[in-house]
Amino acid sequence: MRNTVTQWARRLGLSSALLAASLLGNAAQAKTELLVYTALEADQIQAYKTAFEKDNPEIELKFVRDSTGIITARLLAEKANPQADVVWGVAATSLMLLDKENLLQPYAPKGLAAIRANMRDPRAVPTWVGMDLWSSAVCFNTVEAEKRHLPKPASWADLTRPEYKGTITMPHPASSGTGFLMVSAWLQLMGEQKGWEFMDALHQNIGVYTHSGSKPCRQAGAGEFPVGLSFEYRANKTKKDGAPIDIIFPKEGLGWDVEATGVMKNTKKVEAAHALADWSASRQANELYAANFAVLALPQVQERLEFVPSDLEKLLAKNDFAWAAANRDRILTEWSRRYEAKAEKK
Repeated sequence: MRNTVTQWARRLGLSSALLAASLLGNAAQAKTELLVYTALEADQIQAYKTAFEKDNPEIELKFVRDSTGIITARLLAEKANPQADVVWGVAATSLMLLDKENLLQPYAPKGLAAIRANMRDPRAVPTWVGMDLWSSAVCFNTVEAEKRHLPKPASWADLTRPEYKGTITMPHPASSGTGFLMVSAWLQLMGEQKGWEFMDALHQNIGVYTHSGSKPCRQAGAGEFPVGLSFEYRANKTKKDGAPIDIIFPKEGLGWDVEATGVMKNTKKVEAAHALADWSASRQANELYAANFAVLALPQVQERLEFVPSDLEKLLAKNDFAWAAANRDRILTEWSRRYEAKAEKK
């Protein structure tokens, strides 16, 4: 009798375990998987993902991550059969291209009225909404510079001086949003003729064009190249991590773009996609962005980054996003014709 009871208990216990496993499996299956294409830095994604999923436990974010230019090219290549549900943390100029191809759906996230007017699609119901902006910065390795007797540059023009020959690394503008915002800014600041003349002279001093906006600063931090053209988040983090660099914000003005969010028109997961767009525009999300960027879509949340000047906004060049987006292909074609020979291998 005792054996019979034990057998039934074991069977019941096994059934309970199976039931529990089944319920857990069903709960996992009940989560909506949202495919997000992003150019966010890899060391930012996990914090954002964790916070969003804590607030939205019914949604799981899956990421396809690459540099801005590569993500943009992939989205455009897939336009006949889009795969992404949401584009998050990609340059506004890229989202404007997607919008032109009718790939984004209009959506006004909660709290839209608080977003800076110059960091969102100006239409009443926007197709893209900004998160933060990032700007160009120069990472200058003071130890290597002393060894090589290199003066500290103060301007973009300084970087064309002959003593910098072979010492500079810069992001490729077709691969990197940081590279493109620099090129776009130079053409807008200087005018196209003088802008290309400046880049011709700069090219003589370039060691390599990288396919990442962060890599030039990492290279400068490691002493591989004394001068790395990058952006302020990576510069601030590299210096904070102990690299012997000075961060230079050239006096002529800084190129910049806005990291933004857009919902893909074709998504079948509209409710979940809108939840991410809402969260991306929220105060909580901006508080997380504040750990990485000095200028946010919600200005009341901004904090000062340790090695970035508090008046960074005053250093930004005038930037015509519509012009940059409309002329992107033409600019990149001309840039590649002139300078592709020094691009690193993919």
